[in-house]
Amino acid sequence: MEAVQTEKAPQAIGPYSQAVRAGGLVFVSGQIPLTPEGAVVEGDIRQQAERVMENLKAILEAAGSGLDRVVQTTCFLADMEDFPGFNEVYARYFSPPYPARATVAVKALPRGVRVEVACVALAE
Repeated sequence: MEAVQTEKAPQAIGPYSQAVRAGGLVFVSGQIPLTPEGAVVEGDIRQQAERVMENLKAILEAAGSGLDRVVQTTCFLADMEDFPGFNEVYARYFSPPYPARATVAVKALPRGVRVEVACVALAE
């Protein structure tokens, strides 16, 4: 198992790695809309989702993978009313065959954000 770390995405704010490479896969920890400097991106779901996807992209690239290698995502929304806006941004980052996905509504997310996304990708 090997930890993946990049300065192009926010640093972990707890006892976890940005991502871990193991068994030919990259497991990316849930990303919330933080800038690489750690500031929360204010705004609507589209603005927050854009930052989340850019964080995932940066971490995957640091791991030698990419969004085109993602096989599964888990998406958390603080409000299911945000699903259409989130889905609009999400769709711009992936192309067929799309990754498998679960999207769930949660009571709250860290730092009061609207969205968090984790993913699993092929390592190479």
